[in-house]
Amino acid sequence: MRLTILGGGGFRVPLVYGALLGDRAEGRVTRVVLHDLDAGRLSAVARVLAEQAAGDPDAPEVTVTTDLDEALRGADFVFSAIRVGGLEGRAADERVALAQGVLGQETVGAGGIAYGLRTVPVAVDIARRVARLAPDAWVINFTNPAGLVTEAMSRHLGDRVIGICDSPVGLGRRIARVLGAHPGEAWIDYVGLNHLGWVRGLRVAGRDELPRLLADPDLLGSFEEGRLFGPQWLQSLGAVPNEYLHYYYFNRETVRAYQRAEKTRGAFLRDQQAGFYEEMRRPDAAALTAWDRTRAEREATYMAENRDAAGAGEREDDDLSGGYEKVALALMRAIARDERTTLILNVRNRGTLSVLDAEAVIEVPCLVDANGAHPVTVDPLPGHATGLVCAVKAVEREVLSAAESGSRTTAVKAFALHPLVDSVNVAHALLDGYTAVHPGLAYLT
Repeated sequence: MRLTILGGGGFRVPLVYGALLGDRAEGRVTRVVLHDLDAGRLSAVARVLAEQAAGDPDAPEVTVTTDLDEALRGADFVFSAIRVGGLEGRAADERVALAQGVLGQETVGAGGIAYGLRTVPVAVDIARRVARLAPDAWVINFTNPAGLVTEAMSRHLGDRVIGICDSPVGLGRRIARVLGAHPGEAWIDYVGLNHLGWVRGLRVAGRDELPRLLADPDLLGSFEEGRLFGPQWLQSLGAVPNEYLHYYYFNRETVRAYQRAEKTRGAFLRDQQAGFYEEMRRPDAAALTAWDRTRAEREATYMAENRDAAGAGEREDDDLSGGYEKVALALMRAIARDERTTLILNVRNRGTLSVLDAEAVIEVPCLVDANGAHPVTVDPLPGHATGLVCAVKAVEREVLSAAESGSRTTAVKAFALHPLVDSVNVAHALLDGYTAVHPGLAYLT
């Protein structure tokens, strides 16, 4: 089986390859094609993968190419993990937003809109090429903003594109661990949009254990989200939000923390990863060692500003191991081998949430088999959550419309309607700032 990774020079690709190395079952991936526009980054990542595979005669073969069509032809699965504008673009997204006093995070608020406006046209071109060159391939979308990009691609690929994120998986794992349950034996009642969802129940052997957690302030304060949001707020909600909802519930505090930070997250990662790729230019560099060191630092500083604003302290060791590569492997295995499983994924709504139309991409538990991912029926969201989901989905639709039409007016509307941008004048200033630093937004007129 052939897997193509778009954005194959990206820093997290070795996580995926490491998961593939551990898969010995029949029908596993035997060939990996890395595609990237940057040949130097491709070479660096290929060196890491070669060291990962050292001594393993059955390791998947790795090839690299900068030709997109070549990469897609013959693919059984396509992982889309591109970053339009690179980490410099992410850092610029943060700077422009913070200058206007609003959040610049890459998937939430103004930064997410700017990233989406740059990314959607590229993602749509990829989807069209997949439909033409590899019509039987399944596309697994890692590219952020994951829900928005998956919806853009679904308009050309239908249900053969599925978005994934490791945030719900990590949240469910932490809740299960606190409750003394095995994560693999727990049913997680999770619903929302990507980076905008809530755990409303965690069932073990048919019994919902979440009320026990919500009734115990000490238990609530013992894991990441409990420290981030505070036990009292979680009890008030009657649910445990995805960590990204901290940007909504504590927006002013988080913006101030970002403004105080010596570097934004994007700038930190840009400089950190630039050091890694520069080190890889040396032929004698120990590629895997350098990558492991850089990754550990990256994970330890994840959402540092939010934890600073909340006084949540450092991340626990168990939360530093990522997890999106495990979701991707489980998804591939379920489809390729009909190994039926349940995963939280980004898929078309199909009536799952009655407040959204059938084509809206949502993030919910799905039953996965050889025919793809099928969203599970869920209970309606409470009013406060419904309001946020509908507002953010409306913004996503304006982004898609702006990307399709090239309308600057529609792009301003997307910014102005977002709950974390509180002014039409600020929306105009944001778009002016983003078009000044991003050549990729020149299509908006």
